[in-house]
Amino acid sequence: MSAELSPIEKAKFVAAKRASDMVENGMKVGLGTGSTAAWMVRCLGERVRQEGLKIKGVPTSTRTADLAREVGIEVIALDEAGWLDLTIDGADEFDAELNLIKGGGGAHLQEKIVASASDRMVVIADPAKEVAHLGAFPLPVEVIPFGWKTTRKLVEEMLEGMDVLGRDVTIRMNGAMPFVTDEGNHILDLHLLRIGNPRQLALVLNQVPGVVENGLFIDICDTVVIGHGDGRVELRDVAAGSVQQDSMEFAESENLFKDV
Repeated sequence: MSAELSPIEKAKFVAAKRASDMVENGMKVGLGTGSTAAWMVRCLGERVRQEGLKIKGVPTSTRTADLAREVGIEVIALDEAGWLDLTIDGADEFDAELNLIKGGGGAHLQEKIVASASDRMVVIADPAKEVAHLGAFPLPVEVIPFGWKTTRKLVEEMLEGMDVLGRDVTIRMNGAMPFVTDEGNHILDLHLLRIGNPRQLALVLNQVPGVVENGLFIDICDTVVIGHGDGRVELRDVAAGSVQQDSMEFAESENLFKDV
């Protein structure tokens, strides 16, 4: 079945598989949201079934929670977990300092809370997610529904003083209606093209009335695992300043690929 995967899906799979091997028995693990994170959840479920791995997973969205339960992972709430050993999640972009843009799937609020409540955050990605400067991917900003048009106007005014190339702000849609997050909020997508100072922008955005959280993850990610379509895997650790090369096999069970 793995031979039928596209090179990009193989890259996502090997990154997810390598990161899932970092999880140890008894850990409390944050489970990210998105296509690459879904591979990781499936890989962990395979370890639960095949190895008897005992972990507790804290999902970052309802869809991740549903998948985790489906593959046999025990799911608990963050308040029950208290503190996590590890969070594994994807990213829409990452730079050389492992700063991230997340939220393409609309779950960055819960993802940031869970990642911040962890000893370590590991990001899994394919090579296309690496950028010299953040901003080509639209930056998601979660806002409360009340007065969201006013919030958008305030964000647009704030961007006039920021080091960005683009300043278009759009409301994310789900068909004919605004997209609604798990928390009942909307998302503004900021089309910035290039962000000159991600740290400053992250701080200023969260001061705008109506903004709940933005998709810039600054000083949160510790390690990025980059998968390639040929099975190669690269691990970068920002604290240690180390780069490790590895490779993964595609010989996985039918169960892992059954819904692909």
